[in-house]
Amino acid sequence: MPHHRSRSGRRPAALATALTLLGTPALPGCSTARGHAPGRASSPAGRVGDAIQRRLDDLVRKDGYPAVLAAVRGRDGRVRDYTAGVANLRTRATVPVDGQVRIGSITKGFTSAVILQLVGEGRIGLDKPVETYLPGLIRGAGIDGRRITVRQILQHTSGLPEYTTIFDRHFPSYQHVYMEPRALLDLALKQRAHFAPGTRWEYSNTNYIVAGLIIEKVTGRPVIEEITNRVIKRAGLRHTYFPAVGDQTIHEAHPQGYAAEAGAAGPLRDVTELDPSWAWSAGQIVSTSGDLIRYLAALLGGRLLQPAQLKEMRTTVGTGDKRGAAYGLGLFRAPLPCGGAVWGHNGGIPGYSTADFAAEDGRAIAIAATAEPVSDVKVAHLDAAVISAFCP
Repeated sequence: MPHHRSRSGRRPAALATALTLLGTPALPGCSTARGHAPGRASSPAGRVGDAIQRRLDDLVRKDGYPAVLAAVRGRDGRVRDYTAGVANLRTRATVPVDGQVRIGSITKGFTSAVILQLVGEGRIGLDKPVETYLPGLIRGAGIDGRRITVRQILQHTSGLPEYTTIFDRHFPSYQHVYMEPRALLDLALKQRAHFAPGTRWEYSNTNYIVAGLIIEKVTGRPVIEEITNRVIKRAGLRHTYFPAVGDQTIHEAHPQGYAAEAGAAGPLRDVTELDPSWAWSAGQIVSTSGDLIRYLAALLGGRLLQPAQLKEMRTTVGTGDKRGAAYGLGLFRAPLPCGGAVWGHNGGIPGYSTADFAAEDGRAIAIAATAEPVSDVKVAHLDAAVISAFCP
């Protein structure tokens, strides 16, 4: 899940400053765009396509990712697909174009959109305390749901501590373990608040577990159902789903996901099958690069939210990033080195690292690598691949 970087075997990543290393210089490489999907272009679109393919090839050749997939929408509105590497380190199978991956924290935008729809329906108040919807639940050392608003939850200004720290270095022990959402919250509430609500920004996956609990309390329905009906179906995402309880598989064609067994230097282990319940409404969704581009187009184009709620989603606070990255309600806004800015989110979960960003003019990129970055250099290279779609 988004970089406060996630490492395999650790917590879902939180790209707390979005594209943290904007403007990283281009890497040398060869252009070898591959694959084709019906109705889509599989060849590079000139200079932009060449730059993207070089980035993907280098992510495999230099950074050691088994595979990288990307879908890119250009100024002409066409979506082009790119792949590099192999889908399976053992069989050396071809990377499936627009294959499914676990998208980690990109899920947060889906969850936020449901909350904001409920705001538009008058069922939730953004500036009402969490206590209104989860009475007596959010309590701990310096933690009081009566003083934390729904907006602060979606905005990461609540001060709630990160529940995923409990998973540090113990991924194999919970890879196939189901965890109830309330149990995840309890892991956070055993810790002390990091700051008073509204006084700072700090990325915490706990916020979006709380958001999921609010959705279920207000609607009386499972969060999987609300996200599916209100976002996935409305946006026309045919290859996206929120895994059901106990579902550890990826349903359609996909590259295998890998995690280092012993930190950055360890050999890669196939972790494609896992129980994602510990990520829940903060990072459980499975999707494809093509669907993620469609999702952002629907979201930013106003097809999922009313104008007032979309405006709230895009109202940002600073993240402390010196390059100016800011956070709204489930979305990052990241300035580009060539001017302008992009909107979207990054994600990381054992096996996959993802990003989905779009510019105001409709250009967009969704990218997935089949392992998580374990160094700042690898983070920078993934960021550079995203930027190459906007600043070749």
